[in-house]
Amino acid sequence: MTTITPFLMFQNKDAEEAMNFYTSLFKNSEITNIVRYGPDMPGGEEGTVMLATFTLNGREFKCIDSSIRHQFDFTPSFSVYVDADTEEEIDHLYSRLAEGGQELMALGNHGFSRKFGWINDRFGVSWQINLP
Repeated sequence: MTTITPFLMFQNKDAEEAMNFYTSLFKNSEITNIVRYGPDMPGGEEGTVMLATFTLNGREFKCIDSSIRHQFDFTPSFSVYVDADTEEEIDHLYSRLAEGGQELMALGNHGFSRKFGWINDRFGVSWQINLP
């Protein structure tokens, strides 16, 4: 069967920090594999993430620390969408993900759900947090 996995490219050598942060926020989440650049390996700085796999509530993601600085970065046109189970959960997730980030839509009732918010986190990844 074909596998489809969200893939995040970090350009500031913070892939591991981001994975640790994300896996601390969601139950049933863990970093499952990290391959790092070694000494004198072409393509990346020693110790940075060549390729890593992690899960958020059982959903697999992959990420890298890009060794090339690109002219593009993350964009809100692609986001991680989270349906929270409780009001406490949505409030917690939104406040933690918003720390050091950018609010795109304030957390509140926007007419299409009980509570919804959209943010770019401190790593630039876009999140839509919803309480259906």
